[in-house]
This record gives sequence, structure tokens and C-alpha cells, in this order.
Amino acid sequence: MSGEAPTHARAVVIGGGIVGCSTAYHLAKLGWTDTVLIERHKLTSGSTFHAAGLVGQLRTSANITQLLGYSVDLYDRLEAETGLGTGWKMNGGLRLACNAERWNEVKRQATTAKSFGLEMHLLSAREAQDLWPLMQVDDVVGAAFLPTDGQANPSDITMALARGARMAGATILEDTEVLGIDVVDGVIKAVVTSNGRIECEAVVCCAGQWTRDLAATVGVNVPLVSVEHQYVITAQIDGVTRNLPTLRDPDRLTYYKEEVGGLVMGGYEPNPVPWAVDGIPKPFNFQLLEPDYDHFEPIMELAMGRVPALQIAGVNELINGPESFTPDGNFILGEAPELKRFFVGAGFNAFGIAAGGGAGMALAEWVHKGVAPYDLWVVDIRRFGRPHQDTDWVRTRTLEAYGKHYTMAWPSEEHDSGRPCRTSPLYSRLLAAGACFGEKLGWERPNWFADASLGETPHDVYTYGRQNWFAAVGREHRAVREAAALFDQSSFSKFALKGPDALAALNWICANDVDKPVGSLTYTQMLDDRGGIQCDLTVCRVALDEFYIVTGTGFATHDFDWIRRNIPAGLKAQLFDITSASAVLSLFGPNARTILNAVTRADLSNEMFPFGTMQTIGIAGCPVRALRVTYVGELGWELHVPVEYATSVYDTVMAAGAPHGLVNAGYRAIESCRLEKGYRAWGSDIGADHTPLESGLGWAVKLKTGIDFCGRAAMQLQHANGVKKMLAAFTVDPDVILLGRETIYRNGRRVGWLTSGGYGYTLDRSIGYGYVRDPEGVTAEFVLDGTYELEVATERVPADVSLRPLYDPGMRRIKI
Repeated sequence: MSGEAPTHARAVVIGGGIVGCSTAYHLAKLGWTDTVLIERHKLTSGSTFHAAGLVGQLRTSANITQLLGYSVDLYDRLEAETGLGTGWKMNGGLRLACNAERWNEVKRQATTAKSFGLEMHLLSAREAQDLWPLMQVDDVVGAAFLPTDGQANPSDITMALARGARMAGATILEDTEVLGIDVVDGVIKAVVTSNGRIECEAVVCCAGQWTRDLAATVGVNVPLVSVEHQYVITAQIDGVTRNLPTLRDPDRLTYYKEEVGGLVMGGYEPNPVPWAVDGIPKPFNFQLLEPDYDHFEPIMELAMGRVPALQIAGVNELINGPESFTPDGNFILGEAPELKRFFVGAGFNAFGIAAGGGAGMALAEWVHKGVAPYDLWVVDIRRFGRPHQDTDWVRTRTLEAYGKHYTMAWPSEEHDSGRPCRTSPLYSRLLAAGACFGEKLGWERPNWFADASLGETPHDVYTYGRQNWFAAVGREHRAVREAAALFDQSSFSKFALKGPDALAALNWICANDVDKPVGSLTYTQMLDDRGGIQCDLTVCRVALDEFYIVTGTGFATHDFDWIRRNIPAGLKAQLFDITSASAVLSLFGPNARTILNAVTRADLSNEMFPFGTMQTIGIAGCPVRALRVTYVGELGWELHVPVEYATSVYDTVMAAGAPHGLVNAGYRAIESCRLEKGYRAWGSDIGADHTPLESGLGWAVKLKTGIDFCGRAAMQLQHANGVKKMLAAFTVDPDVILLGRETIYRNGRRVGWLTSGGYGYTLDRSIGYGYVRDPEGVTAEFVLDGTYELEVATERVPADVSLRPLYDPGMRRIKI
């Protein structure tokens, strides 16, 4: 409906596609009945109207699978609630595997589904053909069937959500264009429209491929671009029944669904075509692009090999509709770090219909409570950083991600496009030394080092078995344990918090006590009001009124935003991102002190330089901020060096270390070492869904002090009542490859899944971490008393459990 806009609203939702309508629906259900949704033309007129409408649920993230499952539950009841047909049918979904590696992938997906509580069945080729008789299966190794997947009519389901929003009290304005968003001193005041000015306290931008440009007008960066996506709609085909499952055939890059007795068939080609490189034309409502038959021909040929009936089927239309895609293939949700109360829901990578119901729910909860309903880091807008400010870089990476939509999702796979982007001063030296680099947030980071004398080349060869870097990482791991290794960790995110109230601000935000002498290090979490771990980092007190904060590469935007937003009002403290000012060389191993003693006059003895402290020492004429800390479980220091000194310090340390077995090492060795020592990784082992008490980090929480901090009340309550999940370490035979998401069984009952997995070269065992869950409560005795198995690619294997570190460098032995 159109009409005069109200002058006030609690929230304004921009965009009348499925995500915008879902957000308005859920906000109104939460009591935000004065929500206004604005659509510049008609509902669904952007990209929703031409979406294919497949609804799948399984993803590699438990919470995104849960979000998509919520969509299914919502679509299942929406027609009864609103009286409008949705076209929703739960006809199930098939996924084919046509080679051994793909079948391995599908079996691992089946285990992931079991871990996440999603029903999934593995089928033979013949059983799959029984469900989908039109396809030939001569090359099919096996298939997976998810009976609760389905399909919907995108426009109908959006209209039903819109009606539900109106029924709950929301206002929807069509033919109303946003002319601007008024922001005064960093506070949203109003949305100015062609139909009047609407004062509001929150804006939710769900404008699809228009989101990036609109958000940019208020200084918010949303890294998405438009890409052409084509699918064909056939005439009726004999044998196509209404209950035909959706079908995904990733080895042929194609997908299918039933449509009025015919088929919709589309695909993800390896050479996608970007659209609107110079801007989206105006107007562009209910519009499609000219079909590109030549570009679609390879997809059609692949499809005809699978479904011979397509060779003679009539074609009603070849749809070419642009949609928004992102650099990592995940959609974008959350409150923008640049502007408070400006929320984004966009970039759905052609699965907006599957995600729409759940995404709208999550956005509404985020607006309502100020935090996401559960950990949504994989789609959080704060996962992006500096490279994503450049549209050309975003487009380059996005086109690669689009082309990989149906390719194998290999373990440890890296992107190739847009590289190198950000490099440390040591990049050329490490490249010459045989580094095989990975990339995170634009940074080139050495993953491992190839030894040319052994015939190794610094290039990843992907497989679900042991990959080609396995032996090289083993050498680096053993050097850490037996001699010493030097890691370039210059990509660490580094902040400075300064001001007379810096201590008061940080001690409120941190769960651990940072009120320690100058030169002290504090490992700490930062919690939300529920006790969830929002940040996991190291704080160094460098002056009475200044702290140096070090966190992970990929968390630069997220952690900076969390700290800045949680500095209590009125306190005089300023936060600065100083990441690019220094390189970081991490020297770890039993010979680390001997090597450093050769290059500095500082007293490095344990008495004069104890663990958990920082000193400024001199190396090669450079003032080095040396932090005695470790993430690998060995003696060591992080050497934080002004960038202009980095190469000199590196050369000096490497030369001094040569007689003592010092080697270059990469991030994969760090990972294997931290698994042995039991160090947690934020984003997998810990996050917003986990508390310190659940994850074995209660020792880092200042509950025994009288100091208040964010999350204290939740921690006190949990401390009194106990926990319902507990992080534990699991080990299995070395031939079993653990990647994460494997199902945990205790005494034959499913109790969780692995949050991370890898290999411990010192232990000669595969290692995984995961939460043991029980709704009645979990204790250490409960965890340790059980008999455990892990399901790996549908096969159960016996596992040992531990709540202590598996490796202790002081005792040089394994604890299993």
C-alpha cells in the first residue's frame, strides 16, 4: 500500500524484498508496531521477484543451519497465519556426488547434518534416481537427501510476510523513495523520503544490490556487488511431478526445481558476468537483463547430460536477473561499525529465499536487544576490513567466490584473487624462503614453508586426505617443540587505548582484571550481558593511562567496534587502530632465550623477564616491544617492531638462530601446536554462544574481586547454577582426519560436535575440541566418566577425552 508516511517510527526498514518484509514482520511481532517499511517501487520489485526459490538448510555453521531451519519452520506455518498462499512445499532436496572426493565431502556433510540435528540420508545412485526419475545416474557415486528442504514462490512468500507485518501493526509504504538519512553527531535522526520525513531511532537497510550505495551516503561500507545469474524455465515435461525434490548437481554446476510441471534449471558458471560496474541504472524495477544464451550454453550442456529430457523440452524463458553477491559467499547482517543503530541485511548470494525468514528474525532481535540472538560471526558485517573499502577489489574476489559456489569446498582452501593486497615488510624474504601464503582480511600470511631440496613447491594441493603440506608443517612443529621457530605475525590487529579513564573503561569491558603494573600482560575475554565471549585478546599496560591491545587478524573491525562501543559514556578514553605501525616476529621454542640473548643486552632470565610481562629491548638498533607470551605452548616472545626496522630485526634474529636450529614457520604449525596445548580459537572454539565457564576459561574472569564488568551478572548466575555444556579435547588415531563439525557421542548418545580439528605431531594423534552438552547440566566428572566416539564422514571411531592440555612443555610429555 501507499499513503502518507508517518512522521515518527521506532524503526525504518528500507527495502521491500523478502528480507525487508521478514524484518518488518519480526520487529512488529516483538512489539515494534510503529515500524515502517519503505519500498521505492513495489514489494519484490528488486531481485526477489526473479529468485529461483530453492530452500536448503545445511551449511558449515551450526548457527546458519539453525537460521535456515527457522526459515523452513516459518514458511511451513505462514500461509495458515496470514491466509496468503506462499508456494511453500517441503519436497526435500537431493545433492549428487559424482567422484570419490565429492562423495567424501557429502559424507562429511551428512555427519555435519547429524551434528546439527538436521535429518539427512545417504542414498545409492539408484535410490536417488527413484526420487528423481528424469536423471541419468551412470556417473553418480551416491547422493544425499534432506527431507525437510523445499521450495517456495519468492513473491508469494514475501507478500505473506508483508501481510503478517501489517497484521502485527507495521506500516508498509510502496512508491516511496529514500532521499537521505539524517545523521547528527553520529546519531540517526530521521529518514527523509519522497513521501515525507520519518524521525526514527533505528534504520535497517535491506535494499539488496542498492544497499552498498545507500549505506555509503552515511559512511557505512557494505561490500557487495551485482552479478548476472541465469536460469531457464521449461515447458511441461513428462514425468515432472509436483512433489519432485529440488536437485543440486555440484559436479555439473547446476540446480533444479519443479515449476508448473516443468523445470527451473540454473547454475553457477566459473566465469560469471559482473553487472552495473558503473552503477545501477534508474529506474530498475521488475526488470531483467537480456538473456545471454552463449554464456549459458555450457551450463545447459552439462544439464542435458544429467537430464536428457532437456534436449527436447520446450524453453519458456531464460531468466537473467542480477543479484548481489559478496566476497566470501556469505550474506551480510548486523549493526554497522561505522554508525550506531544502522543495521544491514543484504548480499544474499542467490539464497535470499532460503535465508529470508531466519535473517529477518535475527535482524529484528539484533535491533530489539542490541546483540544478535546467537553467534552469527560468519555473516556479521564486522568480518570485513580495509580491502573491502575498494569496490574493484570486492568485485574481483566476489567473482571468484561466485565461480566456486559449486566447486569442492576443500579443507584449508584459500582464495587466489586480489592478491597480494596487504603484505608485511618481510613478504619478499619469506617468499624467497619458500613460504606458501594464505590470506586473511587482505593480509598475506605464511601458512607453511616448502623445502626445495626435498622437491616441495609452495603451493597447496587440496584433498580430503592429508594434504601436500602435511610433512612440511610437521618439520616446523617439531622445530617449535625441539629448537625454535620464527613466525611473521605482523597481521595481528593492534589497538591503543589512551586517556585518563583508560583503566576504568578497560576494566569494565574486560572480564579479567587489567589493573596491573605497567609492563604487565593480561589475557582476557570481553563479554556481552549474557556472558558470551565477544572478544578474546591480550592487553598490555604500557603506561598508567595507556594500554596496547593485540587481537587476531580477522577480528580487527569486530573487536575495535566492540571496545569503542562499550567505553562507558563520560569516560575520557580514546581507541586507535595502530595495526600498520608495527610488524610482529614471534620467536617460540626451547632455544628462544638462547637466540635472543645473542642479539640483545636485556636480561631475559625468568626472574627478570617473567611470563606475562612486556619490556622494551634493543635488537639491531631497534626499540623492540617484547611480549613474553605464547600461543604454541613453548618459551617465547612476540617481538613488536616498528615497520621500518622489521627486516633488520628479522635478519639479525635468523642469523643468531641458525646454530640453534631456528627455522621459519607458518600459521599451520601454530594451529597444530595450539591444539596440543589446548589454547582456544575465537570464532570456532569460543564465541558469543560460549561463556568462559563453559570453555574452561573461568580462571581469566575476575569474579573473586569486587570489580564490576560487562557480563558479571551472567557469570555469577552461571557460576551458581552450573553449565550445560563444557569444552573438552578429543584425540583419535592419526589416520583419522578431523576437520571440525564431527559428531561427538558419549555412551552412544549424541552430545555435540567438534568446533575445531587438526593433527598433533608431538602426540602423533588427531585432535579435536568440542562441547559436551546435556540439558540437565555438565560437570567435569560427567565429561570424564563417559566413553566417547566421534563420527567422521559417517563412520564412528573411538576417542579419548581430556579437560587438561594434551601437551605440557615443562614435562615434555602427553596428557591423555
